Amino acid sequence: MRILVVEDNVALLESINQILSEEFEVDCIENGEEGLFMAMQNIYDLIVLDVMLPEMDGFEVIQKIRGGHIETPVLFLTAKDSLGDRVKGLDYGGDDYLTKPFQAPELQARIRALLRRSGSLTTNQTIQYRGIELFGKEKAILVDGYPIKLTLKQYEMLEYMIQNKGAILTKEQLYDRVWGFDSDTTIGIVEVFVHHLRKKMEPFGYHKDIQTVRGIGYIMKEQ
Repeated sequence: MRILVVEDNVALLESINQILSEEFEVDCIENGEEGLFMAMQNIYDLIVLDVMLPEMDGFEVIQKIRGGHIETPVLFLTAKDSLGDRVKGLDYGGDDYLTKPFQAPELQARIRALLRRSGSLTTNQTIQYRGIELFGKEKAILVDGYPIKLTLKQYEMLEYMIQNKGAILTKEQLYDRVWGFDSDTTIGIVEVFVHHLRKKMEPFGYHKDIQTVRGIGYIMKEQ
């Protein structure tokens, strides 16, 4: 799973990155304006957001995120600990609030709780779509009860599409989610991997569920 951390204290940002990278893919941003741009890509499972940020504060960032109909869970992380600030952050659409200084285990526990609540993380780490079962811990897949082999990137792409079943995903979203902004590959790799996924699903008939939305991207839904 992928987490965006927006924090202007470089030392703290590096520390959070080190803590979370043990479990998740982490993107780190140091200012509010760039953090908003990244958040609006809608490729993250959770956002850790500081309030006091250069260029745009965290309250303005979350207002624009929610205004864009993006429901990614947001954990506010800030030195401000007054009741008014906590209420303001939650009223603007924040899902939880952790004040500095904090201990790493509490940050990890709050993130896991938010991911469970949102459905991005389940206790048994499995997700299901029709006859397809994905086992997150083992990165294994059963289709109609039969195991099939996928590469890690193929698995991650299928997982992301199933997590967002019924929603249109742009090629850019798939590319940024699976390969990352700093990848050396080009966006054309998305079409290649979609083709491979369809070939793997064709014997079971599920290749038709990976539908092309012309000029935009793909959608996972029963045809």
